[in-house]
Amino acid sequence: MNIADLPYRPCVGIVLLSGARQIWIGRRCKTILEDPENWQMPQGGIDAEEDPAIAAKRELAEETGTDKAEIIAETAGWHHYDLPPDLVGTALQGRYRGQKQKWFAMRFLGEDSDFNIHAPAGGHEPEFDEWRWAGADEVIGLIVAFKRPVYEAVLAEFSALLGPRI
Repeated sequence: MNIADLPYRPCVGIVLLSGARQIWIGRRCKTILEDPENWQMPQGGIDAEEDPAIAAKRELAEETGTDKAEIIAETAGWHHYDLPPDLVGTALQGRYRGQKQKWFAMRFLGEDSDFNIHAPAGGHEPEFDEWRWAGADEVIGLIVAFKRPVYEAVLAEFSALLGPRI
């Protein structure tokens, strides 16, 4: 299999911000990675013909159990990452070389008790077994290495929304 011949999976990512400008992160409960501390922001695939903003709202509900958020910004373009070679053919149903992602910053409008990661919207399997709020620098330090450049670029693009780095 020639990795370069595989497409990127269209995907959205969400930077969900608290009133204190902290970022929502979840620890993945299912992973093929060896790292047990696999934290990330909500993200997921875009359905055929689905508008990315609609996909972002849907994915937020499916992964966090709440839709109490409003979109306040989106990245100017798409961000790409490649899977490590040992994950190509295994991750992402084995059909993709990585993901191309449109990212959205959202302001959380609810209370922490509105999150339900154990029974998310639409009857989807839980993605996360734990969640918390974190500063931007901490988020960068917790993301798996192959996604880190995308996270750095996205958080830099949204830096005006994040306030001072903690």
